[in-house]
Amino acid sequence: MVILQSGFIFSQQTISLTQQERDAIVYMREEEKLARDVYDSMFVKWGGNPFGNIRYSEQVHMDRMKTLITTYQLQDPVNQTGDVHGKFVSRLMQQYYNDLAATGSQSFTAALKVGAKIEELDIADLEARIQQAQQQDIINSFGFLKMASHNHLRAFVRRLKMEGVSYEPVILSKAAFNKIIDSENRKGGCGKCN
Repeated sequence: MVILQSGFIFSQQTISLTQQERDAIVYMREEEKLARDVYDSMFVKWGGNPFGNIRYSEQVHMDRMKTLITTYQLQDPVNQTGDVHGKFVSRLMQQYYNDLAATGSQSFTAALKVGAKIEELDIADLEARIQQAQQQDIINSFGFLKMASHNHLRAFVRRLKMEGVSYEPVILSKAAFNKIIDSENRKGGCGKCN
């Protein structure tokens, strides 16, 4: 059986994933929801970009993970919560959401820092999961998300700079952070992050 979604062709597979791969897909589905929901909240609270644009990119990333969930017949945590804003199956994601949304509600600058932190978290988590994955479609999807997170991190750091704030990484190493910030945006992750 072949499934066509978002321009990608996937065959219904009987491939046996490792438990790490299964867990990674489900985890990243909720982590992309975390980003979307926090950015939605920050857009409602503060308006403006990059929240206005990046929240739509996060929906695309959620959809990309949904395709993997469908392909490999995994249980979708977003369906389990009815995709209710700010609700997560993972206790860790729920705690992240609660903390990040509260912090970002304090000021626009705090919200931008929350956005940068989420993208750092996403990059670190994706790098770890890419190393654990064996199936090429999973590696490709995670690579797409990582590229987008690089673009998003640059967008938040640029906006903070416009606000007179120099952002320092809180998850990534300074060297890894600088390498991302000093590189150019790539197409495919977010066409209009600014």
